[in-house]
Amino acid sequence: MGLQGDASGEDCDSSAAGGDDLLLRLRSFKSDYFPLHQQRFQDLVAEGQHPTTLFIGCSDSRLLPYLLTGAGPGELFLVRNVGAFVPPYDGSYGHHGTAAAIEFAVLSLQVGHIIVCGHSHCGAIKALYEEVPAEANNLRRWLDLGRDAALPVVPTPDALRRTEQRAVVLQLERLMDYPMVRRRVVAGQISLHGWHCVIEDGEVHVFDVQSGRFVAASVATHSGTGPYHPYVEHDGQVLSDENP
Repeated sequence: MGLQGDASGEDCDSSAAGGDDLLLRLRSFKSDYFPLHQQRFQDLVAEGQHPTTLFIGCSDSRLLPYLLTGAGPGELFLVRNVGAFVPPYDGSYGHHGTAAAIEFAVLSLQVGHIIVCGHSHCGAIKALYEEVPAEANNLRRWLDLGRDAALPVVPTPDALRRTEQRAVVLQLERLMDYPMVRRRVVAGQISLHGWHCVIEDGEVHVFDVQSGRFVAASVATHSGTGPYHPYVEHDGQVLSDENP
């Protein structure tokens, strides 16, 4: 009876998993991936997490932080939101997950790098030029964090690409308004990195603060730092409230 019961249980497990792709993936993690990295996970529990990088990326499913950076367990502290936006540091101390994550990463985890990563074909950036559904009240307010990056033009593919990159730099500038971030950037304890991932090319373009341009990582001399000066585009436009 016991043997029959065990076999029946296995059949039930197999049947329950049939067609449930998420359940199958969870089982695959436990049986295939975890044994190869078990010691690493146990060390991270015993010693605590010590990520070196805060990665603020768009929630878009095509943006893959761990693949882009080659990072393993415990290396990235991840924040994903619509558009990879950074809320202002206004001292209101409201409920805001992204702001709280920035403070935790800097003050408690003492990360040495903060990456803001946007990407091509970003729905959030496109939405800056379109009507937002009436019921999307939170989305409408959230998109306000990117509106200073929008251009007063018809949203052509080139304009959308420029807006995506301008939005990344806008978030870097907003990060510098966080006292704990600015203090550590000035002291050389934190480096800021602005990235724009072109999904269809597999190329990440990094923001070069000296030239005010995004440079393909394949030819860049660094992974991006800044901003310390106003963002000057190749056509001489400066990203600011006075000249958005």
